[in-house]
Amino acid sequence: MRRVLSILLENEAGALCRVAGLFSARAYNIESLTVAPTEDPTVSRMTLVTGGSDEIIEQITKQLNKLVDVIKLMDLGEGQHIERELVLLKVSATGAAREEIKRLVDIFRGRIIDVNHAIYVIELTGTSEKIDAFLNGIDKKLILEVVRSGVSGIARGETALRV
Repeated sequence: MRRVLSILLENEAGALCRVAGLFSARAYNIESLTVAPTEDPTVSRMTLVTGGSDEIIEQITKQLNKLVDVIKLMDLGEGQHIERELVLLKVSATGAAREEIKRLVDIFRGRIIDVNHAIYVIELTGTSEKIDAFLNGIDKKLILEVVRSGVSGIARGETALRV
């Protein structure tokens, strides 16, 4: 079962390494990981996507809460939340493929952010499922490079992860 964990942690050297080490030591997989400072420069917000049964997720959250660097943790899967991911995609765009790629980008509400005679760079945001659907819809032979940001998530409504 896929779970999205949102973590506030001290913005200091080694904090990310300790979180990753916890997963590595217990052979848990990290599917996606994003980290950036918050409005408070001493605190970072980490969004981590992992998988496992309810028992495994409970064990992960208990172990994360024991880490000195972790200030607060929220399992976004326990309530309604919003997820987004960004993908930058470089594709070969020549001949008839140019118009077909433009149509596909429009259907998925993406943007072509760089153009030259043979290449498009595409920006697309949405859920991981939307990104996957777009990547499955484009001819694999045209894809030159893919950069995915990983999932960022936030709880809906009045629920907030704050210090």
